[in-house]
Amino acid sequence: MTGAAKRIGLEILGWTLLLLGVAAIFLPGPGLLGIFAGLALLSQQYDWAEKRVEPVRLRAMLGAAEGVETWPRIIASCLGAVLLAACGVLWIIKPPAPGWWPVSEAWWLPGGIWTGITQVASAFIAVGLIIYSYRRFHGHPEKAEELRREIKGDRSAGDRRGVGADS
Repeated sequence: MTGAAKRIGLEILGWTLLLLGVAAIFLPGPGLLGIFAGLALLSQQYDWAEKRVEPVRLRAMLGAAEGVETWPRIIASCLGAVLLAACGVLWIIKPPAPGWWPVSEAWWLPGGIWTGITQVASAFIAVGLIIYSYRRFHGHPEKAEELRREIKGDRSAGDRRGVGADS
């Protein structure tokens, strides 16, 4: 692969991951992880992306730490992953619309099998991230506090450089 083709391929992958990460914030999936991965790739080409990689990484890690701070959060996260997988299976098998469905049957479980496959894949990713977070952060509140200090320090350092939160 030539240097130009590699650069274009990595840039396309970076933008794709960034956009999927933004979408996954609102849809089921690991949004901050996708944004981080996209920014990490784009940071090789763009200064603006390089400036944002570390703050996004810190916030993603803090979210992972906070997600396993208490058992109710861990249970809720696991139930969310199970529900997501169940919805994916429902989409894959696509039963007929129930009698109470108020609109056209064409609107019952739109997106087809690929929607279900991505939901199941997202559920597996979520379980993997829960396990990772549990092993790394559960029972170690000092690690979450360290991340909070780093985030606060980044914000203060950005303010000293004249870089605000909006840039």
